[in-house]
Amino acid sequence: MPPESRIAYSEHAQDILAATVALIHSGQPCALVTSLAIEGGAAREVGSLAVVAQSGVMTGYLSNGCIDRDIMLHGLNAIRNGQIKHIRYGAGSPYMDLKLPCGGALELIINPAPKLEVLSGALEALRARAMTVMSFEADPELILDGGGALRFQYAPKPALVLAGRGPILRSTATLAEGMGFELHVASPDVDDIACLSDLNPKSTHRMTTPDVSLELPMDAHTAVLLLFHDHEWEHNLLMSAANAQPFFIGALGSNKTHEVRMRRLLEAGLSAELCSKIQGPIGLVPSLRNASLIAVSSLAEVTSKLPSAQVRLS
Repeated sequence: MPPESRIAYSEHAQDILAATVALIHSGQPCALVTSLAIEGGAAREVGSLAVVAQSGVMTGYLSNGCIDRDIMLHGLNAIRNGQIKHIRYGAGSPYMDLKLPCGGALELIINPAPKLEVLSGALEALRARAMTVMSFEADPELILDGGGALRFQYAPKPALVLAGRGPILRSTATLAEGMGFELHVASPDVDDIACLSDLNPKSTHRMTTPDVSLELPMDAHTAVLLLFHDHEWEHNLLMSAANAQPFFIGALGSNKTHEVRMRRLLEAGLSAELCSKIQGPIGLVPSLRNASLIAVSSLAEVTSKLPSAQVRLS
């Protein structure tokens, strides 16, 4: 094992592809690892990616630590011999000393020569907030449900638009960055924006008056959380968010506040159908008074609505 041997626990396909493309551009040999099939329980979804660099660094993971070091070794061997390798762990595997605690099975393909043009095209699509499809050739003698080409559809990294001010905004942004969201921040408070700059949000927006409409990035892979106690800042943001139809919209406040909020949106012409998509009060745990706990509760609700990061097509 190389002296640099370590695992960087990145999760989203966009991050793994970015790491792989960077390695290829730098001239460092690497092997792309893909989960092709699972049986029973598994730590990661089918279609999950990782990349093993010749230096011994693996970016991404396929288990909860039980076999990742072995996957790294197989990746390094694939780089040395230049051959694609199919591996099965769990029931029916030749590696009987490496059992999966979940009792299932996992099948992988390790490719020591992934095509740069394919990876770059997929990465470009994800960065442009579009779905992308990648194909992998499976060994017909190994794959759980038949061989041939397997296709996986990957979604862009989930984005989170946070608008608000004060400790709840700061706590939520900090937690969301650690969870891997593409972060966008809007606030009327310059101190909040300055404080959160260390998180390197994808975009920041200074709100000058409640009446000004902001062009915030929103799509079907975006969640929107409004974290104001002074709710006059919400109205225009909620109108534009509801019409953009992200996968989640939530706003801070009591049940009474939410009733008033909905009434004003209806009076402003927002349809009852779109109003119904706005969640409030946000959070899986009601009536919290601690900013960090509100952040956890709110992001837990967002997480419960997350679309699938990847889906097997064939």
